[in-house]
Amino acid sequence: MSLTGAAVFLSTLNIFLSITASVSNALILVALHKESSLHPPTKLLFQCLAVTDLCAGVISQPLFAVAILARVIKRTYLKDGFIVTGFLLCGTSAATTAAISVDRFLALLLGLRYRHVVTLKRTRAVIVCFFVIGISVGSMHFWSDQVAWLADIIFGLVSLIASILSYTKNVSTKDSKTEEEFH
Repeated sequence: MSLTGAAVFLSTLNIFLSITASVSNALILVALHKESSLHPPTKLLFQCLAVTDLCAGVISQPLFAVAILARVIKRTYLKDGFIVTGFLLCGTSAATTAAISVDRFLALLLGLRYRHVVTLKRTRAVIVCFFVIGISVGSMHFWSDQVAWLADIIFGLVSLIASILSYTKNVSTKDSKTEEEFH
């Protein structure tokens, strides 16, 4: 496959994924809007995840597809646009996914106290922090690509570790509660 053929294939694939991400996340937002049984902070986390993924489908992926087709190799505003939005949206999406894992862990761990500890105000503050970090990491790209990538990797690893720890603690907490109920 030639370089042109590969560029067309990648652009086509990205446009398809862009449409899929946009439509599916728009449907998720509609479903979340109609759902009333979810705890408001949990619902807000799911909405944040859907919005960041929707924006990635509407902004980042099309910019990337156009940049590939235009064979943007040198530093241009188009390339900077998809890099900065990629850092912002992907980082925020990963952090929100980790926050959902922590939220579910806290719901299991805290029981009835959960609704008093995990509030809408605190959840909003956490989401704002995710966006500020994402914007900061994306903005670092203009200063130094290497620093931006390092910060993005660290942000991603912290999110991944938080998710893994929440999941493993979640499983062990469920198992211990099941054993207590059994005896």
